[in-house]
Amino acid sequence: MSNKAVFVFTSCGMGQTDNVELKIALAKKFLALIAQHNPLPTQICFYTDGVKLAVEGSPVLDELKALAAKGVELVICSTCVDTFGLRDKVRVGVVGGMPDIITAITGADNAITL
Repeated sequence: MSNKAVFVFTSCGMGQTDNVELKIALAKKFLALIAQHNPLPTQICFYTDGVKLAVEGSPVLDELKALAAKGVELVICSTCVDTFGLRDKVRVGVVGGMPDIITAITGADNAITL
């Protein structure tokens, strides 16, 4: 029996702190380690400031590309990237709408917000 997990990034990093470097360091380490985990998450969704992790210049692009190469679907909120003017800077994943994110979360056995 497989367990379908979906992770959700709502900030540019992990955790609730004003220390941006710490948030990024935690996200980078988490994503690198989860790429070695079995089973992998089915999907990782990004909305609000979380979309900034999937754009040009993000310090976690290599980790996200590694997860995508292993079959993890990365779903980036279209409303959010458009609001931030980042659509042409998305470098990993697919830009989808809120219905795609809702489908991912409601179809998961576990949806975990990071």
